[in-house]
Amino acid sequence: MRVLIVGAGAIGGYFGGRLLAAGRDVAFLVRPRRAAELAKNGLVIDSPVGNLTVPSPPTVLAGKIERPFDLILLSCKAYDLAAAADSFAAAVGSATMILPLLNGMKHLDVLSERFGRSHVLGGNCVIAVTRDPQGNIVHLNHDQTLSFGELSGELTGRIRRVHEQLDNAGFEACLSEQIVQSMWNKWVFLATLAGITCLMRASIGDIVASSGGKQSITTLLEECRAIAESQGCAPERAVLDRALKTLTAEGSSLTASMLRDLESNAPVEADHIVGDLLQRRPAATGNQGGGCLLSTAYTHLKAYESRRAKSAQRAQPGEQLQRVRP
Repeated sequence: MRVLIVGAGAIGGYFGGRLLAAGRDVAFLVRPRRAAELAKNGLVIDSPVGNLTVPSPPTVLAGKIERPFDLILLSCKAYDLAAAADSFAAAVGSATMILPLLNGMKHLDVLSERFGRSHVLGGNCVIAVTRDPQGNIVHLNHDQTLSFGELSGELTGRIRRVHEQLDNAGFEACLSEQIVQSMWNKWVFLATLAGITCLMRASIGDIVASSGGKQSITTLLEECRAIAESQGCAPERAVLDRALKTLTAEGSSLTASMLRDLESNAPVEADHIVGDLLQRRPAATGNQGGGCLLSTAYTHLKAYESRRAKSAQRAQPGEQLQRVRP
């Protein structure tokens, strides 16, 4: 199976590097600068579960894709999705499967409209990775799970072949018959985490230590859960209990990556993670209705985006706002 990893950033580079080390047929779709960097320094992973260096990993540039791939692993930011789809479009053949690792659900609709729903799988990952100034991938803990499955939940022959490729490759590969529910579970958690830490501009521990902080977290989690329930995808009680325990842990330094992006004056996934969830509220409560924390968090994020856009317009020629890409 020929596998194309879109980008060689933290997530794509980590899983792609492990697959290469396991002998899989993998290539990275990258920009010229990243291609030169990989050719010179190799793909370097610093991890508590085992360091890895892959000298001169196979790369391909957009516009240079000569034939379709069997599997495309996609882990870009939501605001880069359209550009990413353009870059790998030539790699999509009649039997190509696209495995996106984005959070939320909107990307499934975007990819299905562009390439056809039959090409799109469900997926998510649990991993904490970043890139250091040298471009090396730094794995921050022991979590390294990649879950995937058919959107229908069927155990088809093709998804079993995907499992064969991803299994025993140095990370935990989980073939799921309930991948859509798993994606909703993660979305409810992340929307709560992003909404509350961005709204309060603070870590979970600092919010919990503040008057009314724990109640605000609990309220926001319930709002997100209720939306999931209205879509027929309510998380189970045990899932919610684990989420609430994490989201209300005293002294926790946990923040959402969206807050870190916001504090770095970078683009944020406001529409994809918070706005799209808000749009899915039952009509009886008003899709954009005020009076809820999720709506307030979304307004806060959109105000940030508006201010950032104005700053970009005022920037001197040659100046650019920071843009963090995967």
